[in-house]
Amino acid sequence: MTDTRKTALVVGASRTLGLGLAAEYLRRGWDVIGTVRGSGRTGLHDLADTAGGRLTVESLEMTAPEQISALRDRLAQRSLDLLFVNAAITRGDIPIGEVPADMFTEVMLTNALAPMRVVEWLRPLVAPDGTIGVMSSDQGSVSLNTDGGQDLYRAGKSALNQLMRCYAARHAGDPRTLLLMDPGWVRTELGGADAELSVEESVPGVAETMESHRGKSGLHFVDHQGQVVPW
Repeated sequence: MTDTRKTALVVGASRTLGLGLAAEYLRRGWDVIGTVRGSGRTGLHDLADTAGGRLTVESLEMTAPEQISALRDRLAQRSLDLLFVNAAITRGDIPIGEVPADMFTEVMLTNALAPMRVVEWLRPLVAPDGTIGVMSSDQGSVSLNTDGGQDLYRAGKSALNQLMRCYAARHAGDPRTLLLMDPGWVRTELGGADAELSVEESVPGVAETMESHRGKSGLHFVDHQGQVVPW
């Protein structure tokens, strides 16, 4: 009998939203490949222990190009229905004029350049009718930014959005679905303790929105409720 289970690769799945997405896709009957940084044990390893062989844990430091290449080689025989890149850091609410150059470089590398390298280099693994998504934020929206604050984090997400638009334009005609996902304001290290949503409240909506957009080619900037986020 042919195995018809779908396969998702979740990059950055050791905790919070990434871990939640890995668990959600397992609940939906998918096979899941999740990446973690380093060799230490994480929540993803614990989840794999209960997944009956349907969850594979891979090591990936996304900011190291050679590790992206090595992951691509290891997965060369796999066909992905979903590639989702979930990774971001913040370094506090600092006015941009006070941000050191090395901090600016670190955030831009982690939040914008590295995710796009993953998208570019792992694209051949994604089925023609599959989906490529990255975790964005409404803080990356230029038109929604009426209050300011979190200058560097906002800039990184805006850069990610713009780079995805460049990618979409360069691959015009590609049938794959491209998504920028806003998970909502979630109680994570980035979102803070006062955020409106728990991971458990956000993640099913993120997965459902990605599924509802499957087969819709081009780039879509949407939130966990399926609503369009303005640029």
